[in-house]
Amino acid sequence: MDGRRRQDIRPGLEVDIVLKPDQATGQTTRGIVREILTSSPTHPHGIKVRLTSGAVGRVKAIVGKGPG
Repeated sequence: MDGRRRQDIRPGLEVDIVLKPDQATGQTTRGIVREILTSSPTHPHGIKVRLTSGAVGRVKAIVGKGPG
């Protein structure tokens, strides 16, 4: 599942994000969603989130379901 729909993303999910400095290469960073930063229901480049590590980027893939 990709990360373009806000309804598919919630805190606790494991996701792959692209950080701003990595947009040119497309390199992803994996982590757990702490907070959803995009307020619109969809975004063509992925919903922006903050991970528990503090990293901020756009979701490229949803890896795991998380708790619950």
